[in-house]
Amino acid sequence: MASRLRVGVISDTHGLVRTEALDALRGADVIVHAGDVGGPHVLRELGELAPVLAVRGNVDVEPWARALPERRRLELGGAHVLLLHDRAMVGDPPGANGVAVVVFGHSHEPLAERREGVLWFNPGSAGPRRFSHPVSIGFLDVEGGRVRHRHEFIIH
Repeated sequence: MASRLRVGVISDTHGLVRTEALDALRGADVIVHAGDVGGPHVLRELGELAPVLAVRGNVDVEPWARALPERRRLELGGAHVLLLHDRAMVGDPPGANGVAVVVFGHSHEPLAERREGVLWFNPGSAGPRRFSHPVSIGFLDVEGGRVRHRHEFIIH
């Protein structure tokens, strides 16, 4: 992939593709989906905007989802990214394996925190609203291995 990337990050769509999410993700070079996709139509619609790299979440149990891995290690713009649905499934300390960013979903809560040199990034949920969490997506701007992150709240 290119050395400079704008990565759209989405999770927990649960089968719902919001026009607000599609509008916000326009211009992304690649989109990563951190699971609980909810149906193949979600990946098709996102794929009309940019290439999509996705993982399977705990609700992705239908036959179409078998093709999705539970975790993916990606190289995006020179940064090593671990993509999975539930952060409890990370396993070995990611920094020890050269991972700069762990992208995950599952909690529906937007989060960005650095621990031991690794960015832990959850875009929040872009699907049906759950609890009192906002509907959100995220972005990783990656250049030369350096990562900047931000959340975009599409419905408060």
